[in-house]
Amino acid sequence: MERLDVELFNAIVNGDPDKALSVANRLVERGFDVQRLVTEILVPAMRRVGELFDRGDYFIADVIACAEAFRRVFENVVRPRLSGSSARRLGVAVFGTVKGDIHDLGKTLAKIIFEVEGFEVVDLGVDVSAEAFVEAVEKYNARIIGVSALMTTTMIEQRRVIEELKKKGLRGRVIVIAGGAPVTEEWVREIGADICGDDAFKALKKVKELMGVD
Repeated sequence: MERLDVELFNAIVNGDPDKALSVANRLVERGFDVQRLVTEILVPAMRRVGELFDRGDYFIADVIACAEAFRRVFENVVRPRLSGSSARRLGVAVFGTVKGDIHDLGKTLAKIIFEVEGFEVVDLGVDVSAEAFVEAVEKYNARIIGVSALMTTTMIEQRRVIEELKKKGLRGRVIVIAGGAPVTEEWVREIGADICGDDAFKALKKVKELMGVD
């Protein structure tokens, strides 16, 4: 089992979708839990990809290949088993990358982590306006909203989302996560968000604390 764990990790990091899918199927056939598959293999592998990219060892094309391997496993191995499970539903979370920003790796990882933990996640994608975020909160009766910004120039859009929520009288009913590499605790306090989403696992823990669930 350990060897398969390592094989899957390496297949993601090497950007090999076919091998990743094959190994992931073998793991779950042997009884490996899909939640562990995500939290112990898939997410750490993509973190490694992010480190390699930041270091200059990987380029955009490499990251895209790795993300495809990640996506293939999640869509074909993880999601069907989550959908068919009796896992509790903790509510709806709306995630998106703010207007003017097209980075989605961090947002996608957060989405998967929240789905595994029992949230129904509506992914609005990238370059999402403040109005679109608020419309989604209303439409899906969301309890959580995650606004991601990977550039300092687009972080201001996170403030605009919160301002729009206030205009519509919705701010008090949602937990706002402001995420992205440049986001700090100070920025979160300044714009009036609830949680700093620089780490999806920590953000999830804080969300559950605010909701009063284990």
